[in-house]
Amino acid sequence: MSRIITPYSAQSTAAEVIEGVDLTGRRAVVTGGASGIGLETARALADAGAEVTLAVRDTAAGERAATDITAGGAPGKIRVDHLDLADRASIDAFVAGWTGPLHILVNNAGIMAVPELTRTADGWEAQFATNHLGHAALTLGLRDALAAARGARIVVVSSSAHQQSPVVFDDIHFAARPYEAWSAYGQSKTATILFTVAVAKNWAADGITANALHPGGIMTNLQRHLDDTQLRWVGALDEQGNRLEVPPGWKTTQQGAATSVLLAASPEVEGVTGRYFEDCNEAQVIAEPIDGRSGVLPYALDDKNADLLWDETLRLLER
Repeated sequence: MSRIITPYSAQSTAAEVIEGVDLTGRRAVVTGGASGIGLETARALADAGAEVTLAVRDTAAGERAATDITAGGAPGKIRVDHLDLADRASIDAFVAGWTGPLHILVNNAGIMAVPELTRTADGWEAQFATNHLGHAALTLGLRDALAAARGARIVVVSSSAHQQSPVVFDDIHFAARPYEAWSAYGQSKTATILFTVAVAKNWAADGITANALHPGGIMTNLQRHLDDTQLRWVGALDEQGNRLEVPPGWKTTQQGAATSVLLAASPEVEGVTGRYFEDCNEAQVIAEPIDGRSGVLPYALDDKNADLLWDETLRLLER
């Protein structure tokens, strides 16, 4: 397969990659759509005419985001619905409440670098549970709606942090090995890519495409667990210790949302599935980490690993 290259780049914005696209009559769900790149993704889709549901834990924040989007003149209708990805009852309720086709599903929400080992009610490590299993349960639950759209797109926000760890299948939830926040985060993001590969293969007959992406470095609520030492290490603090809105080499939220929006709506990637993108182009497969910020490691796209992850996901979710 040849690598997908588009006219867009790391500097492109969500508005630029969706310019000229008409999503009137299309319905989209954006998890974590109340802030950060989720908000900008939802804004771009609504600006193109889509009916967008903000699936959020904090519905008050979601309503503020919806007001912000509509105040900008977006023609698309904005809905807000509660969704807690760490709560299976919440996911089930969201799925049960959905009716009709779903054309675009953007699995955007997530947590990062939780400092202490935290488990959900099911006993799952929190980052794996939220970033992967919660979104997997949502996606599986919405399969019929996606199939009914006849050409639905699933967009999965992963991260270059997948380079921190493969999925450790014999101890995913840190029952035996020592917990390390970045390894746990990296494992969860590798899982999101592998799940995308599996969905692309297993649901092709339904006309559903699925792609994953690294949005780039963007200062959002995702960094809320980082202390000053970690923020300084990633270049997010100035010499006086003030948090930078856009650190050198990082992106604005509008730029960070561009790859998500490209995969959700652009004709440039029509029919493309099972791939991993960054900076609005398909990422290069690399043998080992180079700069920690670009490229995708082979284990994250490996068919065998994807099958293992798919089976383990279905087992854990009992589907």
